[in-house]
Amino acid sequence: MKDAYLNRLLGERETVLLIAHQHWFRLLQSILVEIILAILTVVFVSILWVVWAGNPLVATGYLLLLIPLASTARDFILWYNHKYVVTNRRVIQVFGVINKNITDSSLEKVNDVKMDQSFWGRLFDFGDVEILTASELGVNRFTTIGNPIRFKTIMLNAKLKLEDSDSGIAGHSNIPALIQQLDQFRKEGILTEEEFSTKKAELLARL
Repeated sequence: MKDAYLNRLLGERETVLLIAHQHWFRLLQSILVEIILAILTVVFVSILWVVWAGNPLVATGYLLLLIPLASTARDFILWYNHKYVVTNRRVIQVFGVINKNITDSSLEKVNDVKMDQSFWGRLFDFGDVEILTASELGVNRFTTIGNPIRFKTIMLNAKLKLEDSDSGIAGHSNIPALIQQLDQFRKEGILTEEEFSTKKAELLARL
């Protein structure tokens, strides 16, 4: 499903490679109290229903279930909207439903990536990923992220591709200067006309 808000955050020729969330354990931790309250409500109202011989007024007690259900829905929406996004240029953390909190780290400034996985994290595939950058933020920590190894791998691969692309652009920017230098060699008689044409064609093909 497309995320219109996330799409508005993307720059020109920036594409999303991965959208990750916190592990479902974190969601379960948030809604555990609501689940217990919902079960207790059902049990209590059901007992009253039996004791009072099916009094229809007792059935209205089930309306109390709306409270934990509404709280559960709220926790799920908050969990779902907490996203860790890897693009071909940066890593973005998006939090919030109405009020959005955005933190991003440029892949160019990523110096190191640290991943912590406990025994349970390895067993259920979750962990913490810490990104060390050269920016003012310094450290960007993503906690209890699901499938952290995949997240880390995709991010590092994107950083490598970005560096290769930048190197290629830097190399392309030097090609006109190289052609000019070859032309000077041709004028000085170091290169023949045919050698100059061949080298020039090779350089232009790299653009």
